[in-house]
Amino acid sequence: MGSIGTDSRFAGSIPELYDSHLVPLIFEPYAVDLAQRVAAHHPSHVLETAAGTGVVTRAMAYALPAHVDLVATDLNQPMLDRAAAIGTPTSVIWQQADATRLPFADASFDVVVCQFGAMFFPDKARAFSEARRVLRPGGVFLFNVWDRIEENELADTVTAALASLFPVDPPLFMVRTPHGYFDKQAISRDLADAGFSAAPQFETIAARSRAASARVAAVAYCQGTPLRNEIEARHGAGIDEATTACETAIIERFGTGSVDAKTQAHVVLVQR
Repeated sequence: MGSIGTDSRFAGSIPELYDSHLVPLIFEPYAVDLAQRVAAHHPSHVLETAAGTGVVTRAMAYALPAHVDLVATDLNQPMLDRAAAIGTPTSVIWQQADATRLPFADASFDVVVCQFGAMFFPDKARAFSEARRVLRPGGVFLFNVWDRIEENELADTVTAALASLFPVDPPLFMVRTPHGYFDKQAISRDLADAGFSAAPQFETIAARSRAASARVAAVAYCQGTPLRNEIEARHGAGIDEATTACETAIIERFGTGSVDAKTQAHVVLVQR
């Protein structure tokens, strides 16, 4: 069952569960890291693409001086609505925008930043080209992507559990999209195709993914991501049964009680 068209659909209850469950589970450590990297460049104008529910936006609002102009965009308005409702300590412009067709003038920003969004871009070279276009000469494009799924233990466990539950047509969202764009040569090639002449810098960072229980982690993945769209499109087991199957698999791998699992991602920096 092809589900590529639903991979970028964050709607319904997904934004709330994404923010309440998945953000603290896997995104927060990388958001702090990325915000600190942005701050190190002392920018005056920052654009964030694929901002989601604003975990990096909030981290940057704390890490950057109050005078910095911060614009946060996402393709999905419900995600931005959630981000705006949470708020930030300094002013942020929230704007719906497609990263492959940015509604900003050339050379408008010192830094373009994107956390775990590049994997969702249907035309990555075009999105990177747009980031380059809106950057000022000498500006930097800074983003991160998840490493292969085997290096991300909860995503790997959930994917295997769902493959057992739906053996004829396993939901492969996690493999295909969040963990489908980890090859450094492919990323370098897309950046070159986008017009970046400088060689990108890569740094691989491992972190820990912690949850109060296996249930919290299972709900995060099965109900707080577009994986939910794939599960609900299948016959034989509903979202509750799928979530319980993943909860059981997480307990089998990590034990009862709290969960502590490995995550790993690549941070990429390239100069305009």
